[in-house]
Amino acid sequence: MTLDLSRIRSYFPALADDQLIYFDNPAGTQVCQGTLDRVTNYLIHTNANRHGVFKTAQESDRVLDEARAACKDFYNASRVEEIVFGPNMTSLTLHLSRSLAHLLEPSDRIVVTWMDHDANITPWTLIAEERGCQVDWVDFDVEEGTLNMQDMERALEQRPKLVAVGYASNALGTINPVRKIAQMAKDVGALVFVDAVQYTPHGITDVEEIGCDFLVSSAYKWFSTHVGMLYGRIELLDELKAYKVRPAPKHPPGKWETGTSNHEGIAGVLGALEYFEWLGREYGGDHLARYQNDFSGRALRLRQGMAAIKAYEFEISRALLEVLSSIPEVHIYGPTDVGRLDERVPTFSINVDGFHPRELAEKLGQRGIQVWDGNYYALAVTQRLGVEDSGGMVRIGGVHYNTVEEVYRLGEVLREIISSR
Repeated sequence: MTLDLSRIRSYFPALADDQLIYFDNPAGTQVCQGTLDRVTNYLIHTNANRHGVFKTAQESDRVLDEARAACKDFYNASRVEEIVFGPNMTSLTLHLSRSLAHLLEPSDRIVVTWMDHDANITPWTLIAEERGCQVDWVDFDVEEGTLNMQDMERALEQRPKLVAVGYASNALGTINPVRKIAQMAKDVGALVFVDAVQYTPHGITDVEEIGCDFLVSSAYKWFSTHVGMLYGRIELLDELKAYKVRPAPKHPPGKWETGTSNHEGIAGVLGALEYFEWLGREYGGDHLARYQNDFSGRALRLRQGMAAIKAYEFEISRALLEVLSSIPEVHIYGPTDVGRLDERVPTFSINVDGFHPRELAEKLGQRGIQVWDGNYYALAVTQRLGVEDSGGMVRIGGVHYNTVEEVYRLGEVLREIISSR
C-alpha cells in the first residue's frame, strides 16, 4: 500500500511551510504531531520527578515506563530493562565505553571502521589509549562506498575484544551487513557495539536478529525529541560497573541513567513510536503476512510501519540517484548502483565542480532547500576520501515525508546554480 504523502505530511507541523524543503534530515528530522502532543501533555499534566507517592509522580512513572516498553518492542529487545535512556548517542557511548574499559588488558584489540561517525570511533580509541590496547581500522572502498569485508575478516583474525560498527553511514548512506559482522565477531569471542543512529529512521532495527551486544540510536533522528537510547544485553548491563551516584539504582536500566532524565523528551519518544504504529495500521497491510507469525500487537504494528517506510524510501533513493547522476558537474560519494538501492538509505553526499561545499549549501538554502555541508562528525570518512581540507561534502538526506517532487525541485535548483556560475 502506497503512503499517502499528503496525509503523512499533515502529521508534521513544520511541513506546513511549503516554501522549505527539508533535506537536512540525517542531522535531525522534523517532529511529528504525536511527539508534540506527548511532550505538551507531560509538561502540563504529569511533570514530576520519579518514584513519588503522589499523583503526578505516579503518572510520570507510568508514561516513562510505557515509553521504555514501546522501545523494547521497537528494537525487539527481550526485556524492558535492556533499554537505557540518555541525552544522546554520543553521551551514552562515552558512558558505556568507560565501563567496558575495565574488561580490557594491554594486549587486547578493538576494531573500528573508517566509515563511522566519530561518536563510534573516539570513545573506543580513547579507552584503547588509556588501557594500552591496539586499535585495528577497517577500511572502505572509496569508489563504491562499501565496507571492506576482507579488511574486517583480517581484523577479526586478531581476536579483538570489541567490534564497533555503524549500521548505516551518516555520510555515504551505505547500509553495512551488521548481522554478518556480528556473527563473525561472535565467532571470535568479541563484543559487538552497533551505532544505528542513521539506520533507525529508515527500516526495522531488530537487536535479536542482528545478534549485537549493544546498539545505540537517537530519537531526534526519527521524528522525536533530543533523547538517546542504548540497548544492551541484560547480563552485560547487570554485570558491568556503572559510574553513578550512590543512591541511584543498583540494577539496569536505572544504574545507567545518570541523574534526572529528560522526562518530557522520553514522553515524546513514546509519541513518535505511536506514530509508527499508526503508519503500520494504515499502510502496513502489504507487510502483515511477513511478520504476523512472529509478532503481535504493538511490536507487529511497529514492524509494519517501518517496513512501509523502507518501501517508500526506496523510490526516494531511486529519484535522488537519478537526478544527481544526470548532472555532469555533480560527484556522488557512496553507492551509486541503481541495482543495489536496498543496500543504502536515502542519504547522498556530493560535491559540485567549481563550488565550495559551504557555498553550495548556502545557495541551496537561499532557495529554500535545507542541506548540510562539512564532515557531519564523520571525520574519518572525509579524511579517507581526501575532502576534509577542502570543506567536506554537501549532504542531502531524504526521509519518508519527503516527496519525489521535492527531489526533482532539487535537481532544477542545482542546475540553476551551476548555470549561473
